[in-house]
Amino acid sequence: MSDARQSIRKALLEALALKALPRAGWLRVGVQQPESVAAHSWGVAWLVLNLCPAQVNRAHAMEIAVVHDLAEVRAGDITPYDGISPESKRSLEREALFSMVEHLPARDHIVACWEEYDTGSTLEGRFVKACDKLDMALQAEIYRSEEIDTREFIESALVKLTDDELRLLISQESED
Repeated sequence: MSDARQSIRKALLEALALKALPRAGWLRVGVQQPESVAAHSWGVAWLVLNLCPAQVNRAHAMEIAVVHDLAEVRAGDITPYDGISPESKRSLEREALFSMVEHLPARDHIVACWEEYDTGSTLEGRFVKACDKLDMALQAEIYRSEEIDTREFIESALVKLTDDELRLLISQESED
């Protein structure tokens, strides 16, 4: 196998580690078998596929959904409770992403998609970010049924979601 093909293979395999990386926020609140980062990314893509408004390019939004957490393979699933500033988090993730995809043929496109998500510079990036929050809230509802207190996740999503249609999909039932 050529060195170039071996580098591509290595990068592709590394990205698959997202399947085994548990979401840190769920671990923090005591979920015994939390979803993986890859499962979350699939959930975001599922929401994009189903809820994408006409003015948003669905195919491009799906691409963004697939790569939006890719850097977490190296940077980890950093949460607001980790004491890392948003600027430092972005820097760590950007560096991780660049080094992960440097040998992939689609590297420039992958980086551009990640940047759109991270900066919210496009309708698609902002819509995927909204679906990211919606996915978190819907997953919180699933864990709530397991007697886990997930109010903070639902409240966080509601604060960050500005789209009324997406907000209406979140259950705001009392957990008491």
